[in-house]
Amino acid sequence: MGSVATDIPAMATNPKFIFFTDFDGTVTTADSNDYMTDNLGYGSEKRKQGNADTLSGRVNFRDAFREMLDSVTTPYNECLDILLANIKLDPGFKDFYNWAQDNNIPIVILSGGMEPVIRALLDKLLGTGWDIQIVSNFVRAREGKSLNDVGGWEIIFRDGSIHGHDKSIEIRKYSSLPNRPTMFYAGDGVSDLSAAKETDLLFAKAGKDLVTWCENENVPFVTFNDWTSITQTVKDIVAGNISVQDAAKGRI
Repeated sequence: MGSVATDIPAMATNPKFIFFTDFDGTVTTADSNDYMTDNLGYGSEKRKQGNADTLSGRVNFRDAFREMLDSVTTPYNECLDILLANIKLDPGFKDFYNWAQDNNIPIVILSGGMEPVIRALLDKLLGTGWDIQIVSNFVRAREGKSLNDVGGWEIIFRDGSIHGHDKSIEIRKYSSLPNRPTMFYAGDGVSDLSAAKETDLLFAKAGKDLVTWCENENVPFVTFNDWTSITQTVKDIVAGNISVQDAAKGRI
């Protein structure tokens, strides 16, 4: 059991359901990496073009995302202060988190962002003591610099994939289990493409890039505006009021 708890910690309590989710722009109302790029880096126009190029396959997410963050030279501690002052929690997420905690439904954040940023934001937005596993990229000081120097930090990707963090790797640890739990995923953008086909039910944020990609690729999904609707759908599935298949059919 030790290896199970280490490799797939969300199974430690033998849950029947697991909720995987993106963080930026999904758990939060705005994407912290986009916010830094738009306000401290090369701006929203170039960032949006990078997203469009990723969706069309002209570039891969890893390269576009690194270019985005490399344009931000503000010291790391200043970036964090700015994000803590401006990034807000989705209005329905805290209620979902509390309900999931009460019903043995682990939440696993799979993020293309950077773990220390996510942890700092969750400490503020949920309060200390939150219980969510985070699987994400990292941040480190550039050679010869400290994190808090101008141009002093850079993103370190979790794996060597074109995604930088291939979210399917973590999800497949669970989907390959015998008698595996029912799995959900929520996301909004181009960092979620590697996860979109991997769970039983996908929630895609209305009006965002993930919806566009799913429609182009014929990937089933349920749209959401905030976590209030996600909470109700998952509650209905857990209670046996609707099936995952029925929920997916009602996506449009």
